[in-house]
Amino acid sequence: MSTSNVVPNDLNAFWMPFTANRQFKKTPRMFVAARDMHYTTSDGRQVLDGTAGLWCCNAGHARPKIVEAIARQAAELDYAPAFQMGHPKAFELANRLVDITPDGLDHVLFTNSGSESVETALKLALAFHKIKGEGSRTRLIGRERAYHGVNFGGISVGGIVTNRKMFGTLLAGVDHMPHTHNLAKNAFSKGPPEYGTELADELERIVTLHDASTIAAVIVEPVAGSTGVLIPPPGYLKRLREITKKHGILLIFDEVITGYGRLGTPFGADYFDVVPDIMVTAKGLTNGVVPMGAVMVSAEIHDAFMNGPEHVIEFFHGYTYSGNPIASAAGLATLETYKEEGLLTRGAELAPKFQEALHSLKGLPHVIDIRNIGLVGAIELEPIAGQPTKRAFSAFLKAFEQGLLIRTTGDIIALSPPLIISESQIDEIVTKLAGILKTLE
Repeated sequence: MSTSNVVPNDLNAFWMPFTANRQFKKTPRMFVAARDMHYTTSDGRQVLDGTAGLWCCNAGHARPKIVEAIARQAAELDYAPAFQMGHPKAFELANRLVDITPDGLDHVLFTNSGSESVETALKLALAFHKIKGEGSRTRLIGRERAYHGVNFGGISVGGIVTNRKMFGTLLAGVDHMPHTHNLAKNAFSKGPPEYGTELADELERIVTLHDASTIAAVIVEPVAGSTGVLIPPPGYLKRLREITKKHGILLIFDEVITGYGRLGTPFGADYFDVVPDIMVTAKGLTNGVVPMGAVMVSAEIHDAFMNGPEHVIEFFHGYTYSGNPIASAAGLATLETYKEEGLLTRGAELAPKFQEALHSLKGLPHVIDIRNIGLVGAIELEPIAGQPTKRAFSAFLKAFEQGLLIRTTGDIIALSPPLIISESQIDEIVTKLAGILKTLE
């Protein structure tokens, strides 16, 4: 079938997620194929992927090993019950993940998304303290401007107002630390910004307010991605680790975006040299091809549940598709692709080039900040008075017209290209963005 002009004749039924539906359906933007670094549109144009799909296609698109693994698995074992039954590939994938995670994270629970991974981690933290005889530890601490998915637990500990304001009071017993973004002191930082490490001590204030005996867990993204790439200052995450250990509070890293090579290391925990008690992942686990998430857990947490009669379920939680055979096959093939091509560390090699190219945009109209770490970056634009988000959204539309996919959040342009990107393609992204920025009103 030709990939050109393949557009459904009725767009009404699908209520699209995180989309301006009326605007989109007046002028649809349709992808019909993808390979390596490019999408193909319904009118046959090539669009350079500057966002790895949605932070997830870290190895690029239509990678042969992954495609073949999915087809082979679908023909061999399409589905197996996840409760009280198993299949080999889920166990193999868990073993492979434990091999690349920081020492101490020795057990894996499978989910279907980042949102489900967050919910799993929060429930696990609450249940762990209850099993340990500290059932008063029910409070969860998130951070302002954080994104932890869209389920009730995730938006409760999250701190993006538009994701929270329409859904009532959310979970009780949640508090938030301040974010670390400081335009006045840290604008145009290259890599981690200089100022803001002391903000970690706000956790001590919150502990004093509520008492440590009531707090179950602190959850943070090593780099806050969906809110616009907010990079922690040096020592900030180490300080959070010190405080949580001191008070017996679990530390959860949400690595849905920073995991699987995005920062030039396998995980953000590796980049910042901080090992959490629980690590939340998804997206790059299967290269975005099949929905899947994984929650890595310390032996201490796992072993606390392994008591009582052996025939009794230890943790009453899971999903119909936990460790799905086809998702597991995709995950294994994805990890093999990362290993064969050195993609979990390739971002470190390209980071200096990416940084130099991105910061060349400084001084262009409306640019008030540029941020970067590994192969993720952000260009923050001055909002149009009375029309927040419009300037960045205009850049998004112009980029698509010119064959480039970018992501916007508020008035921030976010970039997170596949880890297979070439230096010339980095230049192409930045050159097109420079031209677009010069035309924005």
